Amino acid sequence: MAGDAQTRMGENSGAAMAARPDSAAAVIPGNGAPPPLAVAPLAYENPAFLNSADGRLIRIVSEYLEPLARFRREQIQDTVVFFGSARFRGRDEADHALELLENTGSTRPAPQEEQPAKAKEIATGQASDLQRKRAVAAVEMARYYEDARRLAQLLTRWAKGIPSRKHRFVVTSGGGPGIMEAANRGAHEAGGKTIGMNISLPFEQAPNPYITPSLNFEFHYFFMRKLWFAYLAKALVVFPGGFGTLDEMFEILTLTQTQKLAKKITVVVYGTEYWKRVFHLDVLVDTGAISPKDLELFQPADTPEQAFEILRHGLTENYLAAEIAAASGCDEDLMAGFTVEDFLGPEIAKTRK
Repeated sequence: MAGDAQTRMGENSGAAMAARPDSAAAVIPGNGAPPPLAVAPLAYENPAFLNSADGRLIRIVSEYLEPLARFRREQIQDTVVFFGSARFRGRDEADHALELLENTGSTRPAPQEEQPAKAKEIATGQASDLQRKRAVAAVEMARYYEDARRLAQLLTRWAKGIPSRKHRFVVTSGGGPGIMEAANRGAHEAGGKTIGMNISLPFEQAPNPYITPSLNFEFHYFFMRKLWFAYLAKALVVFPGGFGTLDEMFEILTLTQTQKLAKKITVVVYGTEYWKRVFHLDVLVDTGAISPKDLELFQPADTPEQAFEILRHGLTENYLAAEIAAASGCDEDLMAGFTVEDFLGPEIAKTRK
């Protein structure tokens, strides 16, 4: 009996194997054939990877290489960087309105109770103490806007006259509103290229319209933006501002103080009355926190013309004079049609003889 049962099981198994199709064409019951597989995205075209923590190094390197390629393409040799408050708008040419922005980097106005008071509100007693103080400050800050605009015009017109294959001492800002807009605006009005290095912020900071479109940058990483501010800069102008302005100014001063910059940089601190109220560097000297000579790392200025002369003298002494000396030993005439006085200015050229 047992033998008959085993014989029947063997026969049934053999019949089943005979009925089974070739294994290469087998279909798994209930699953069906898998659908065609899409081509996988290339790693450098995969947004999920590029925006992940694993793609951070690629993002960082991109914020170095992409600006570098653009600066080379646009023939930018060096820059002069303007820092200052982003929160105040300038005088409106139509009605001289003044407005305070909601936050550093914001495109939205601050709440009405924080806005500078209008003359009528002050006269009728409707303005709060804060609004009255803001009204005085807003007029002062609007003046700085106009001064930054004027200085950028003077600098750009002078730099355009320098005989060079590349663009020299290009006015550069953080790309946003306020003093940044004023600097880009002045350079634009003078007919020069001008750079805006914006930063992605939660406050919707948008690039101001005066930036040269091909030199409009947007950074995610603050430290990469800082690198590009310092890397090409031959001079720095610091207008009244807040945390961001102080951060950038003291970072450049620290790099200069510790000789981490392989170049000489001219630093102009604009608006002595404002900065005297903000900090007292003499305390740092008196306590030995800095050396007296560290105060020579920057120069004060209170008018666009004064600041321009400081910049022109520093840039000429530190860079242009040396370039003339180097060019004079070359067979190629790099200064065709120009005299030393054209290049340096008569006062400085006289001192070089």
